[in-house]
Amino acid sequence: MELFLHFYLFLVGLVLGSFYNVVGLRVAKGTSIVKPRSHCPNCEKTLTWIELIPVVSFLFQKGRCRNCQSSVSVKYPFFELTTACLFTISPLMVGWSKELLVVLVFISLLAIISISDLEMMLIPDKILLFFLVLLVILRLIEPLSPWWDSLAGAGFGFTLFLLLAIVSKGGMGGGDIKLMAVIGVVLGFQGVLLTVFLSSLIGAVFGIAAVIMKKAQRKSSIPFGPFIAIGAMVSYFYHEAIFHWYINVFMYGGFVWGLS
Repeated sequence: MELFLHFYLFLVGLVLGSFYNVVGLRVAKGTSIVKPRSHCPNCEKTLTWIELIPVVSFLFQKGRCRNCQSSVSVKYPFFELTTACLFTISPLMVGWSKELLVVLVFISLLAIISISDLEMMLIPDKILLFFLVLLVILRLIEPLSPWWDSLAGAGFGFTLFLLLAIVSKGGMGGGDIKLMAVIGVVLGFQGVLLTVFLSSLIGAVFGIAAVIMKKAQRKSSIPFGPFIAIGAMVSYFYHEAIFHWYINVFMYGGFVWGLS
């Protein structure tokens, strides 16, 4: 029975991942997520149901439009499969509890903002506001311990990124600032702190690699939302283990080293 539930979550994740591609792109452009129907951006042919099967259609069509043979971005199946995999492993991490609904909504938020930021360099306020309301309600139902940790996390995440934006003179976007507040509602203070560290580390490594490979210049603008999303997911699933490891290795280990 549990295996069936995991498989069901995988299928739901594939379908929603496909829908999130549409939401992330259209909301950022300010267009309807309902009309027009999904179509090829090159020839504008309306896609049939067989062309809309998540991941499978991309593989079957070899990453090309059936009508005009223009290439289809690999980002579409990537986000479909990533969402499906994260949905599938979530019960293994949090169990079949009320917290499962929190993490599934959280994954949905991070998938959508990553898509919109990668494509449009924008994290829409409409998306953030929608998920903020939803996640606040869920955190009231399934609060962190202590309950005020969500407030602390939201306040800390927002304030820190606001200060970074001021210091960097616009180097941090407004969407990133507000996103950290929403993430704080879910993760709390420690989780946001780890998210900031991980996203900054991942972003720095990616930026350096891009410059070395001549894919970007030092002053090139890089969407930071996906790095925040990666850091937030790692923090959600592993922040307690990472903090325990840090304390044992650096705090306790340094204390013992000082005594020796």
